Amino acid sequence: MTVPHSATTASALRQGSSTASATQAESPFARDLVAGLSATPRSVSPKYFYDAVGSELFERICELPEYYPTRTEMALLRTHAAEIATLAGPHAEIVEFGAGALQKIRVLLDAFDAPAGYLPIDISGEHLNAAAATLRQDYPALAIHPVVADYTQRLLLPAPAAGAGQRIGFFPGSTIGNFTQPEALRFLQVAAQVLRGGALLIGADLVKNPATLHAAYNDADEVTAAFNLNLLARANRELGADFDLEQFHHHAFYNVPEHRIEMHLVSRSDQQVQVAGQRFSLAEGESIHTENSHKFTVAGLRALAAQAGFTAGPAWVDPEGLFSVHWLHAPAA
Repeated sequence: MTVPHSATTASALRQGSSTASATQAESPFARDLVAGLSATPRSVSPKYFYDAVGSELFERICELPEYYPTRTEMALLRTHAAEIATLAGPHAEIVEFGAGALQKIRVLLDAFDAPAGYLPIDISGEHLNAAAATLRQDYPALAIHPVVADYTQRLLLPAPAAGAGQRIGFFPGSTIGNFTQPEALRFLQVAAQVLRGGALLIGADLVKNPATLHAAYNDADEVTAAFNLNLLARANRELGADFDLEQFHHHAFYNVPEHRIEMHLVSRSDQQVQVAGQRFSLAEGESIHTENSHKFTVAGLRALAAQAGFTAGPAWVDPEGLFSVHWLHAPAA
């Protein structure tokens, strides 16, 4: 499955860009993109990767041979599903943060004892609602309530259904690694409040051979490059920006001291770009930092969770030591 970034670029640009309207310029994406491009160094939040196109590209990344996290985490969930279901108890209500394609949740739904409900939360409403509609066809008896929201902010969720058991949070994919440590702590604090008295099931990628990490974020088919560049294509589509995607290239590397993969979009030339009525000058070789993906040790993730009030339960790791899944008990109050 080859997805050359040049083909993706051309497709995105054919969708056109237009002068940003006042509404576009006031959108959270516009505000955050302008702020990030105004900063030194320049950066954009990775949460804006996940429009409908970006979400589809990420699903394709998860199928790549180089990208081990998805298949490894799925294997861990399947292997330990019965144990996880016992910990959750009957009639659990599941809250998934950053729900995406709603594939991993099926492992839990098949194993849990009569779950009372499922609340998937995602910032991309179009993609979330489509995935939820598909899930409803396969689980017609399950109460599914999609929540379009930024789960990194304060969340107001409906009260648990009458007769529901524990509220169980689900945060797979090592998305926790996209945050800085203060952001990760803040997310865990928000999750602890939402899940009071329940638990959080969270996936965390582990520190490992840098060569394995490099291959996972620089795949031979360039799907990850297309995913990264789509952030600029999205700005063109939604904000009337004028990024020339051919003038940027994808760059990902492992920052050893920080234990993180960094993804950047690097300018191929001296150029100017317009976003939401503002113009920015980028020098040749200058980058826009689009994502961090921090890697953890088991002890490190448990220590971070403890700072947010969680109590560590079981942790499961695959035989090769690539990935971990943790059960964290949420404080009762």
